[in-house]
Amino acid sequence: MALAASLAWLVGNCDGPPAAARKDVSMTDERAKMVREQLAGPGRDLTNARVLEVMGRVPRHEFVPAIEHDEAYHDHPLPIGHGQTISQPYIVAFMTEALDPKPTDRLLEIGTGSGYQAAVLSELVAEVYSIEIVKPLAEQAQETLQRLGYQNVRVKAGDGHQGWPEHAPFDAIIVTCAPERVPQPLVDQLRDGGKMIVPVGGGFQQELVLLEKRGNEVRQRAVLPVRFVPMTGQAGDPPAR
Repeated sequence: MALAASLAWLVGNCDGPPAAARKDVSMTDERAKMVREQLAGPGRDLTNARVLEVMGRVPRHEFVPAIEHDEAYHDHPLPIGHGQTISQPYIVAFMTEALDPKPTDRLLEIGTGSGYQAAVLSELVAEVYSIEIVKPLAEQAQETLQRLGYQNVRVKAGDGHQGWPEHAPFDAIIVTCAPERVPQPLVDQLRDGGKMIVPVGGGFQQELVLLEKRGNEVRQRAVLPVRFVPMTGQAGDPPAR
């Protein structure tokens, strides 16, 4: 009887693991390929081992609509609804590496989107505070992050132009939407010695700017031409809904 049952199991499972398990393996392979070819490959010289390790672990497909799962590890942005997008993996990794996040850091993110960048950061720092102006996106991101076990991320719906002063100062600030100029409230909430990375400019003329705060001096330099959705709310037009 036991032998018959065993044979029946083998016959019934001759095609290998269930589809869900095969998909998990496939996505792991896709992430490894993404890191190898898009982030650390020729012309994509990202080198921070902690960042690359996390990029190879965080399930980007969980942060995009199901219809986009097959595109989740390709090198381009994807729509997430409400007129917003999730940045391409290289930009996420580039901005993260530029901040050189430390395990003890408290970090502020402006523009939660679907929560992917926050998930990446949460594995690299102690605390992530993230603000999203589109309330349905903020709620969905919080739900996804909690479902996946990211416990050190707090998300709120609101206008990121003013930052989150009650939790300042921050060791690092990352902005994933483009204001015309760097918002002064964010500079004020940056800790002495801290860094901020932010896309600045309107339309097609945007530059990713890295700022470092040293006492009363703020040094900044453009590091990469980019194209992000504009910052809305106080910084610009009303948000898409």
